[in-house]
Amino acid sequence: MTGELQSIWVYLAASPLLGLTSTLVAYQGAMWLFERSGRSPLLNPIVVSVTAIAGFLMATGTEYRTYFDGAQFVHFLLGPATVALAVPLYRQMPVLRRAWPVIVLTIVLGAVMAAVSAVAVGWSLGGSEKVLMSLSAKSVTMPIAMGITERVGGIPSLTAVMVMLTGIFGATCGAWILDKTGVRHPAARGLALGIASHGIGTVRALQMGEMAGAFAGLAIGLTGIATAFLVPVLVLWVK
Repeated sequence: MTGELQSIWVYLAASPLLGLTSTLVAYQGAMWLFERSGRSPLLNPIVVSVTAIAGFLMATGTEYRTYFDGAQFVHFLLGPATVALAVPLYRQMPVLRRAWPVIVLTIVLGAVMAAVSAVAVGWSLGGSEKVLMSLSAKSVTMPIAMGITERVGGIPSLTAVMVMLTGIFGATCGAWILDKTGVRHPAARGLALGIASHGIGTVRALQMGEMAGAFAGLAIGLTGIATAFLVPVLVLWVK
């Protein structure tokens, strides 16, 4: 019986469906826990599902490349899902037209502060120049962040880790911080989460409501553009 189970596992481990199935099961389980907990931010479904998948891969000795052969089907949908954020944003056009100068100013200042504060903390802790450059783009979505880091002489893999940790922290603690600081308007909450914690923060914003999710989605794109222009300039100025 043990031999038959081992043969079945060898077959499943070699199949691309393993990555797809484990991803869907992990996320559905994480969503169940999230709902059962009363939508506690400490049980953010993305954080829980990523942790569960990482544990599964380590426990079974499955290489990430093998897992991604199946998970790439979900990864492909990331592009259409990002574009779909334009739909709720379009519904908020009246608010966007009235407040666009404030929105642009907020995003530019947020991008600057995200980079400056991260580098300042790293510098105060004695980080090397490469580490500091790697921290400068930690608040934008991962592909843009890694491109910026490579351009300014940082370590893209370190930036990828910091981007992930930033998103997880924002999704877990962002709403609590906004509550404590008295930020109540959905548009302001969405902008804050999108600027500070990119995609994972936007998922959290969408759970708050359509307006918050729409403005978080807007913040992802504009913060990425602002950071791509501002960080190299700031790095040259600091050097």
